[in-house]
Amino acid sequence: MATHPASPEPLALADGLTLRTATPADLDQIGALLSERGDPNDALDHRLVVTDPEAGWSACAVVVDGDRVVSTATLLDEEVRLGDLRLPAGQVELVATDRAYEGRGLVRALMRWAHQCSAARGHVLQTMIGIPYFYRLFGYEYAIDIPPALRVHTPPSGGSDAVLRPARPADVPALAALQQSAQAGFDVAMGHSTERWRWLLEHGASTLWVLERDGTAVATGRTTPPDGGVLLAEAAAVDAAAALDLLRTVAARFPEEPLRVVHRAGTVTARAWQDLLVHEPPAAAEQYYVRIPDVALLLDRLRPLLWQRLTAVGLERGGRDIVLSTFGAHYRIPVRADGLGEVVTGGAMQGPRAVRGAGVAPDHLPALLFGPRGMEGLTRIRPDVYSADEERFRALFPPLTADLLSYYLPY
Repeated sequence: MATHPASPEPLALADGLTLRTATPADLDQIGALLSERGDPNDALDHRLVVTDPEAGWSACAVVVDGDRVVSTATLLDEEVRLGDLRLPAGQVELVATDRAYEGRGLVRALMRWAHQCSAARGHVLQTMIGIPYFYRLFGYEYAIDIPPALRVHTPPSGGSDAVLRPARPADVPALAALQQSAQAGFDVAMGHSTERWRWLLEHGASTLWVLERDGTAVATGRTTPPDGGVLLAEAAAVDAAAALDLLRTVAARFPEEPLRVVHRAGTVTARAWQDLLVHEPPAAAEQYYVRIPDVALLLDRLRPLLWQRLTAVGLERGGRDIVLSTFGAHYRIPVRADGLGEVVTGGAMQGPRAVRGAGVAPDHLPALLFGPRGMEGLTRIRPDVYSADEERFRALFPPLTADLLSYYLPY
C-alpha cells in the first residue's frame, strides 16, 4: 500500500472559507458538485479514487463554507518514463467550483495545495490535460503532443475466432503487459498505475476491452460511449492479426456508429491499421500540459540520461560545463571524465552564448525536456530558445516521441 505524507493543516482563506483535506462526510457533496460542473461520471471517478486503499482521502482537498463544499481538486500519483529513467509525477484531476463562488481564487488555492502535496510525495513534475490556457496560470506549459484520432474509412475484412469482451480484474496483468510492450518504443511514456487499472474497470466515461484468442489476451483498448460516434483509444496488440481483429470486433460491436481510432505511431496497431485510416492534418494543436516545479531538481534526476546522450554521439568526456539558462536563473552541470556532476543553480544570465551555453525561456523548458521538437526544432520557432554549441545541445536535448495514458481520454 502506498504511504503518503501527513495531510496539510486546514488553511483559512478569505471570507471565512477553509481549505482542508476531504473526509468521507464530504463524499456526497463533492459528487454533486463534480456532477453539476462536469459530468455525472465524475462523481463515480472521485469515489473510486478516495475509497481506493492506494489513494484514499489524502488525495482530495476541498474548500468549505461552513459545512458546505464549494470547491474541490484531487491529486493522482503518476510515473513518467524518460528513456530508462522513472520520474515520479503528479496529476491534478476532478477540479470543480460552485458557480456562486467563482472568481475568488479557490482553484488557485487548491492548485497550490496540490503542488505542495506533490512535492511532499517526491514528484519532480506534474502533467495533465485540461482547459486550454487556464492551467498555464498555475505554471503549466504545453509540451507533449496528443496523438490524433483518425477516422476509419475502410472496414477491416476477414474474421477469426477472437472474442471481444469487457475486461475483468483478472485481466489487468495481461493488459498492463500489452501496454508496456506498446509503449516500449517511445522516448517518453506514462502508463496506468496499478490503482488506475482498478478504476478503469468501473469507469463510466469509457469501457476497457480485452480481445481473447484461445483464452489468451492478445489485444486491448478503451472505447467511449456511443454518442454520434465511438472512439477506440489506448489500443495495443501482440501482432497485426490481433490488431485487425480488435478493430473488426469493435466496429462490429457498434455497427451504426462512425469509428475513430487514436493513432499511436510506431506501434503494432498503427502499422496494422495504416491503410484503413483517414490521415488528415490535425484541425488544431492538442498537447498535454507539463509543469516543472524545481528545474535544478529535475535536471539532477536527468544527469544519467544527459550523460548517456553525450557519450552516445562521441562528445567530450570532461571539459567545459553544460550551462542552461532560463534567463532569470541558470543551471551549470559539470562534465567530468566519468559522468556529470551535481547541478549548480546560479542567478540571472541573459547572455548564455558568452559561456557556450544555451538559453531557453522557462515556459519552453517542458517542451525542450519532453517534447517532439528538441533544441533544434524549438530554436527554429522560438527566438528565446538558442544555443552557442549546436552539436552539443542537439545531443543533450533531441526530439522525443511520447505516449501518455491518463485517467481521462483527451478527446
